[in-house]
Formats: sequence, structure tokens, C-alpha cells
Amino acid sequence: MQAPRPAALLLQLSVQFASSTHRSALPRHKLQRWVRAALRCGPADTRLRKSGSAPIEPARITLRIVDAAEGRELNRTYRGKDYATNVLTFDDQPWPPAADIVLCDAVIAREAAEQGKDLAAHCAHMVVHGVLHAMGWDHEQDADAERMEAAERALLLTLGIADPYA
Repeated sequence: MQAPRPAALLLQLSVQFASSTHRSALPRHKLQRWVRAALRCGPADTRLRKSGSAPIEPARITLRIVDAAEGRELNRTYRGKDYATNVLTFDDQPWPPAADIVLCDAVIAREAAEQGKDLAAHCAHMVVHGVLHAMGWDHEQDADAERMEAAERALLLTLGIADPYA
């Protein structure tokens, strides 16, 4: 018997384009679809929600698409790492999630090209990855990484996107 699927979670989504380089590849309806797919996974700590029920409060997610300079500055300021990274998640609470997720368009485009991936598919992966982080998912320990990657694979498959780790 499968576990009951959680009820639909309301979503307040804000999208900010500090860099408009790939704006046409990232229409709001796609970003919203990707965020909603990740939200279906729920928090890493399943004790945070009651089986089959959704919180009354909506998920509050801000997606900010930035250039390499802003991505580098944020990574340096908040993580002490002096380079732009693909996605940064600033989470306020895991459930219902409240987070700012920063996507660096230059890094994501470079990675997609280097890995021979479709840009939109790689963006979808980074959005899903960031939202999972917002819900407390992590990949610091091997077991947690395996669990998170399995969740990403399953979620992306529902979106028609191939395994990003293959």
C-alpha cells in the first residue's frame, strides 16, 4: 500500500529577474510548475506535516534569477565562497516552506552546455533542488544525498525531464 499523497499546498510565488538573459526560457508558468512539483515531495522531516493534510498557510517562495556578479557576491557573503554557484537557498522555515531561491543564470547555462543538457531542463532541476533545500532536504551526508537525488529524479520524471545525474 502506498503512503497517502499530501493535499495540495497553496503557493505564493514571486519571480524576480535581476538578469534577463534567459528570461524567455523561464516563463512564470514553467517556474510555477517546477516549484509545485518539488512541493509535492514535502519536507525532509515528515514529522512536520500530518499525513494527507496541507498546512493552512501557503508556501512562500521567491525565485530570483541573477547574473554571475550578483551570484558571486551572495555566495561570498553568505557562504564564504568566492565564486558564483548555480543555486542558493535562503530558507526561513521548512513547512510550509518560506524561502528565497537564487538561480545564477550564467552558471546554469554554462553547466547545461558542459553537460550537454537542455537549458530549461537544467533550470527545472535547479529549481527543484532549491525548493527541496527550502524544505530541509540536504546532501551533506551520503545517505541524505542519495535520498535527495532519488527525490529529484522522481520529481523531474513527472515533469518529463530525464535523470539529471545520468
